[in-house]
Amino acid sequence: MEELSGLDARFLYSETPTAHMHTLKIAEMDVSGRATPLTPKEFVALLADRLDRLPSLRRRVVTIPHRLGHPVWVEDPDLDLSRHVHWRVAPSPGGDRELAAIVAEVAATQLPRDRPLWDLTVVDGLAGDRMAFVVKLHHALADGGAAVAMLENAFVVDDREAFVQTECSEPIPSPGALYRQATRSRARRVTQLPDFAGKTARGLGAARRARKQTEVAPTVPFAAPRTSLNVSLDAERTYAMTGLPLARLMQIRKTAGVSFNDVFLALCGGALRRYLQARGELPSRSLIAAVPLATRLGERRFSGNHVDNLIIPLGTELGAAARTESVHRAVRAARHIRSALGTDLFEYRAGLTPPHLYPLGLRLWARTRLADHVRPPVNVVASNVTGPRVPLELGGAVVTALYSVGPILEGIGLNITAWSYVDRLFVSALGCRSSLPDPWALIDEFEPALGELELVYAPGGGSAPS
Repeated sequence: MEELSGLDARFLYSETPTAHMHTLKIAEMDVSGRATPLTPKEFVALLADRLDRLPSLRRRVVTIPHRLGHPVWVEDPDLDLSRHVHWRVAPSPGGDRELAAIVAEVAATQLPRDRPLWDLTVVDGLAGDRMAFVVKLHHALADGGAAVAMLENAFVVDDREAFVQTECSEPIPSPGALYRQATRSRARRVTQLPDFAGKTARGLGAARRARKQTEVAPTVPFAAPRTSLNVSLDAERTYAMTGLPLARLMQIRKTAGVSFNDVFLALCGGALRRYLQARGELPSRSLIAAVPLATRLGERRFSGNHVDNLIIPLGTELGAAARTESVHRAVRAARHIRSALGTDLFEYRAGLTPPHLYPLGLRLWARTRLADHVRPPVNVVASNVTGPRVPLELGGAVVTALYSVGPILEGIGLNITAWSYVDRLFVSALGCRSSLPDPWALIDEFEPALGELELVYAPGGGSAPS
């Protein structure tokens, strides 16, 4: 039995009938190298052989009675893989749009709480000897960094090089055991409060000094303009994806003298600018993004969340060059202030989230549809995760594309997530019918937006995009 961290628990509390707090990982595989087709029975057996490498997939959530504390993880004594694995056949012609429609359907249903918080849909019938594996993983289980580590660990060929944790079956805790767990946890948090108060005071002071040193004023929540992306959610989901050559993005990064994440955010700003212009909806002020920030770099882990968020203007009111420079300066200033404040404070504050009031407030927010009438905290979530750099192989099948996308929230009806894999950046856009009725209209703007950046930053200046 292990208590969820406050941040992990917050992802559980944030779920409403229209806000589904799971992430999606979509792996397209070339199966032409297999001697025989992959069958459902064979796949379940293959997954069972890998469960020692994926211990977080064996754990389920158990709620503390009366929500007196954060829930706990326990190894599910009744784990049945057949309840987690589903098989779909894509309609003809089995292209990207047919796969994306299935991904949207998978995204539109919540994960049941009576089993481990994941689900896997195998999509057969794709064109070009392809299959896809759509993994639905609750955000409480893992952030992007942990998900990449899990994926790489599952594909390691040599068991001696893999992280392995054998099954440790345990019964579901009794109410008495859960009460005692909650009492110990609450007492521990009370004893930590003086230290937290001191860290908070020192962090706020350091952050105030850091703000005076930055060249741009930090962006605050609820400063974002209203757009059609920022509405109350419906339960359906829309999804589209694309792949871009990493070499082209890296050349822009080198020429512009900025970080890769700066280039990604400028690219998102360009695609959103083109999308909203085509709809006649481009605001005069910049759209604002929440940008997840990993807080434990260099640490290989296979579960949990260790992230903070930066609030960054995407420069949607600016041309390519000015946008890239604006994003670069905003990210640099936000990182400087966040570093001074202390990234661990965000996680500790999440631990103080009240298990009763927080979910009640979110459900009230959703039911009253206030997101249709107030300014959004931000316009979009934009996340960029470094994925595997070497091709992944399993049983004669090779992963050719790797997509990921996180959840959308009330009033923030668009999530753009990019995972790099081998030599490409795979970009996903997730919305709902209310916020993003045609996701392809947005995702198809990424290639032209990349071309706009290349016109400015390609070697020699002004060369046409490749």
